[in-house]
Amino acid sequence: MQKKVLNIAHRGASGYKPENTLSSFRHALTYKPDMIELDVYVCLSGELVVIHDDKVDRTTNGQGYVVEKRLSELKKLDAGQGEKIPTLIEILNLVNGKIAINIELKGAGTAKPVAKLIKEYLSKINWQAEQFLVSSFNHPELATFKKLLPNIRIGALFVGIPAELAKPAEDLGAYSINLSQEFISQEFVNDAHRRGLKVFVFTVNDFDDIDRMIKLGVDGLFCNYPDRLQTQ
Repeated sequence: MQKKVLNIAHRGASGYKPENTLSSFRHALTYKPDMIELDVYVCLSGELVVIHDDKVDRTTNGQGYVVEKRLSELKKLDAGQGEKIPTLIEILNLVNGKIAINIELKGAGTAKPVAKLIKEYLSKINWQAEQFLVSSFNHPELATFKKLLPNIRIGALFVGIPAELAKPAEDLGAYSINLSQEFISQEFVNDAHRRGLKVFVFTVNDFDDIDRMIKLGVDGLFCNYPDRLQTQ
């Protein structure tokens, strides 16, 4: 019997709506994925904002670095189709514990405020610890988060396959190792599973690639079109 592969909505339903916006996450929720994924930075005024790049240039009609702008400035920008850059609080309130959420730490100094916010939401009736996964390419930031909230799962992101395969993620105490589909291999999947790690793969949108990843035995797929994983 084929195992269940987690359907992770990458930046919301970003294949259909502007990425990392309320409309994208609202649309993703209609497909009932297992998890949504988003990216966070701390802006100049201290709020956690949901945006992928360190600059606003690609995804909005503005220019400049996210960390150099106050939330009031960021909220004036058009993030596509009239959407605004949301805060992490806005997304958490939208999801309201309905599904799990993968928060990727993008900017420096994000571990502490994300840990603080998650701790606050764990006190709310609709949220459980297992509904959070915090990931990052910045492994020192990830280690800092793990020290602050050891009961929350972390995911170690890698650009390519490490020389020691999945060992660096195991050393971090990670729950999952998240890797691009460009680099995934059967050897890597087998090694991660031997170490008790889940393997989540990004960003898998093509039906043939979805089938290939499933055959490799991965545990979750990040997809911009969450409906494409409903029939796998």
